Amino acid sequence: MLSAFANALRTPDLRRKILFTLMILAVFRLGSTIPTPNVNIVNVDQCRAQATAGDAAGLYSMIQLFSGGALLQLAIFALGIMPYITASIILQLLTVVIPRLEALKKEGASGTQKITQYTRYLTLVLAVLNSTAFVTLAVNGQLFQGCSLDLVYDKSIFPIITMILTMTAGTGVIMWLGELITDRGVGNGMSVMIFTQIAAQFPASLWAIKMSREGAQGWFVFAIVLAIGLAVMLGVIFMEQAQRRIPVQYAKRMVGRRLLGGSTTYIPLKVNQAGVIPVIFASSMLYLPVLYAQFQPGTAENPNPVSNWIATNLTTGSWAYELLFFAMIIFFAYFYVSITFDPVEVSDNMKKYGGFIPGVRAGGPTERYLAHVLSRLTAPGALYLAIISLIPAVAFIMLGTHNKFPFGGTSILIIVGVGLDTVKQIQSQLQQRNYEGFLR
Repeated sequence: MLSAFANALRTPDLRRKILFTLMILAVFRLGSTIPTPNVNIVNVDQCRAQATAGDAAGLYSMIQLFSGGALLQLAIFALGIMPYITASIILQLLTVVIPRLEALKKEGASGTQKITQYTRYLTLVLAVLNSTAFVTLAVNGQLFQGCSLDLVYDKSIFPIITMILTMTAGTGVIMWLGELITDRGVGNGMSVMIFTQIAAQFPASLWAIKMSREGAQGWFVFAIVLAIGLAVMLGVIFMEQAQRRIPVQYAKRMVGRRLLGGSTTYIPLKVNQAGVIPVIFASSMLYLPVLYAQFQPGTAENPNPVSNWIATNLTTGSWAYELLFFAMIIFFAYFYVSITFDPVEVSDNMKKYGGFIPGVRAGGPTERYLAHVLSRLTAPGALYLAIISLIPAVAFIMLGTHNKFPFGGTSILIIVGVGLDTVKQIQSQLQQRNYEGFLR
């Protein structure tokens, strides 16, 4: 691997792409540390340290995870890449529902470009909504529960609007940086940037594990957690590479004077066809009641029974929360696969170009066969996602410091998935120059 990496750096154009990507990521991380105007960074640091060490540490650790620590610092890039990810998921779901978007998807490159443009517009709308919500929480003193310090210097309308516009503009800049990485760098820019956000929190989280215990015990717990994380990563790599290849044979046909077809290929169906989307959906849905309980806690004179029940039974680490999380991941895995892979469309395309699955008749039998195989694959894929998301949490609950566990299921899935995709892209470019690449 080291020799292959050296070969990659010796290749001038690939070296430029790698260095360009690193430069963009450095700019991205710099913007994640610069606070927006009107932010009292001293009070923000005190409130953040108090909140991440309290009872709501699980909620704030998830916010820290997906923003790379920028959101709780009220930085220029506070919203991170999540508005774009959310907009992409919404457009992908609407493509199945709205005929106009479905027609654009079938138009090829021009339709995809139009959908990408809609995604950018929706990203800016979501950025305005998110920045408005978080700035309002910061101004009203509700961003960090239990902290009475003022997070902003001036609460008048103009500084608040400036903060909202700055965060929204930061999201637009992040989109531009991601597209620069895609066009001139290595890999999918948006995926690489969310990888950077999550990986940026790992060193601090790992060191916090060691510091939570004293002396040799701290190093022992640190080693145990690191071993668990590496074992889970190995399992994720194995499952992410697993796929079922359905053979497809194309009949020979005459086009003009030429005889075309007669080739054999396959349809690769991954065991984890849904990727990390079900985990993100389930996490988002389960954090909604937690957010409600945090911001509507009630008082001793007027208690809120809903918030009390959520705080008692639906907190991170409780059995009710983990079982519900497990069930929702399985549900969203089946739901997402059903809307992203259409056996009817695949069967029609195969029939249109003279393709067929050996031993299966074209038309309805092919549709039923593909649906059956997809259902059989989705079952272990959904269980895999659910188990990966729960095993780290359960293992670290046994170690006693659950809120500081850095190897959450979502973070591992994203890091491994993006890492594999980036390595494959570098490997393909190396193979074009007769190099062996990263993977042997």
